[in-house]
Amino acid sequence: MALPLVVGVDGSEPSLHAVDWAVDEAVRHGVPLRIVHASLWERYEGAALEDTPGAVTDVVTEHDLAESVVALADQRARQRAPELEISTGLLPEDPVSALLREAGLACAVVTGVRGRGPIRDLLLGSVGLSLAARAPCPVAVVRGRAENRQSANGRIVLGVGEATAAAAVRYAFREAAVRKCEIEAVRAWRRPAHRTAPHPLLAGEPAHAEEEHASELLDKAMESVAEEYSGVTVHRALVEGSARHALVARSAAADLLVIGAHRRHGHLGPQLGLVGHTVLHHSECPVAVVPRRE
Repeated sequence: MALPLVVGVDGSEPSLHAVDWAVDEAVRHGVPLRIVHASLWERYEGAALEDTPGAVTDVVTEHDLAESVVALADQRARQRAPELEISTGLLPEDPVSALLREAGLACAVVTGVRGRGPIRDLLLGSVGLSLAARAPCPVAVVRGRAENRQSANGRIVLGVGEATAAAAVRYAFREAAVRKCEIEAVRAWRRPAHRTAPHPLLAGEPAHAEEEHASELLDKAMESVAEEYSGVTVHRALVEGSARHALVARSAAADLLVIGAHRRHGHLGPQLGLVGHTVLHHSECPVAVVPRRE
């Protein structure tokens, strides 16, 4: 049985955009879709009702609203793809814990970029970052303009760093194959600030060496996967300067930006690196963060 694609919803417009994107993605890959809404309504509201004798039961409760969020997303998904196998889940727990647990049995997890109101913006941003830093499967954060979300550009941007794992490269090629689009593989490099040339005529050599090294890393990262997906057109881009700025700039003309999950452990647990944080906050197209093991 194929693992489902899981999408988290909260009733906001961005989460409904995430549902649309997840439906299209599930159809492309021929996998079921699971729509999940997580809330702590049961812990607080249920206890309050139990402690209130004669409580009015026909009042609209948070649980009722949660059910309507899931029902709306389910209806939207079925209208978009009537043939798609869809299941739903209403989970009485915090969103991070719920979606991380769902991620253990999913091919990928999808979220919107923000929720309803300034406080929910912060909370759902935190959820997205937590998932990207900790989920065992790829995490897609759906953001950007309609044309970027709807695959109108025919291009996937793949960020290739020093330690980009094969899983991220394979994910990008698989997406390009099913979407029938091309890949722009981007590798950034910098001039060595700590070196000085012994003679003005040799001033370009250190930079040239760094660019060549970046080119070799780019080729090595893609060679085995590119052979497997020989029908996918790949454009190589060596960019001098900041990787995060280069990826954000190229996201404007992309349908998907794919990066590896370069995770590090801080005092708050697993965290993404600077490139991951930057593209998740500023990319102009959906972003997929792929861990080392899918």
